[in-house]
This record gives sequence, C-alpha cells and structure tokens, in this order.
Amino acid sequence: MKVIGSVCLLLTVASLGAAVEKPRVYVSDSRSWQVSSGVGGTADGFGGAGSGGDRPQTAEIIKTFNERCPAVTINNKDKADYVVLLDHEGGKDIILRDNKVVVFNRGGDSIMSHSTRSLGNAVKDACTAITTDWPKQAVKAGAVKDAESSAASKTQ
Repeated sequence: MKVIGSVCLLLTVASLGAAVEKPRVYVSDSRSWQVSSGVGGTADGFGGAGSGGDRPQTAEIIKTFNERCPAVTINNKDKADYVVLLDHEGGKDIILRDNKVVVFNRGGDSIMSHSTRSLGNAVKDACTAITTDWPKQAVKAGAVKDAESSAASKTQ
C-alpha cells in the first residue's frame, strides 16, 4: 500500500513539473470609430449636428478576455506568444455593431480572422483559436530547442 501511495505522489509531482505554461497574449484594438449625427427642421428653421471620433476599447477587450479566457495570460507585446487585434464597435445599435477579430501567432501567421456581432463571441473565438494552436507551438518550440542543443553538442 505504501508503494502505491509513493507512486501516486511521484506521478503528481512529475506532472506538476511538466505543466505547460499558459500562452501569453497581447491584446490591441484597431482604433474603433463612432460617428453620430442628426438633422431636423420645421417651418421656422432647419438644423443639424454631428459628432464622432476615436473610441479606444482596449480596456474593455482585456476585461472581457480575462473573464472569458482564463486559459491565457494577458501580457505586453514584447513577451507575447499571440497578438489579438480586435475592432470592437462599441456604442452602436446591435444591428449596426460588428466585431472584427484576427489572431496572429509568434511567427506572424494569422491563425484566425472573422467578424461577430458581440464582443464576448469574438473573445471566445479568439480564445479557442489560441488554445487549439498553443500545443502545436509548444511542440515546435521543443523541436527547435532539441535541434539547438544537438547542434551545440556536435560543435563541442
């Protein structure tokens, strides 16, 4: 019985040591714009007004990522394994709103790109793309490290 307990403890410790690090993600918006205007008139007069401008949404996007995608770590651009560029058109009617999202891996390859009607779905889809691609990137990184260590040992 002690042997089984020791084996279980050893396997638990080994699995904790081999735990794969979460992917690091840099999130950016693409400078969403909001424009609104209106005109009106009567027999006595006519008038119109318009307003608009840049509506940065990065903080909202990061908040949603942290809530809906705990499998990743939000990080800065220099240390990121993935870059998520999300154009969130906040402040518009539901019919007019469109969220465009693209995910790039460390090599600069686009692994997912499309549009959704809600920010939550855009984040969910980006999260799925990252968590699906992450094991492939870890295997590639391991192969590169093995090749580098093999080349280093041959030169010695």
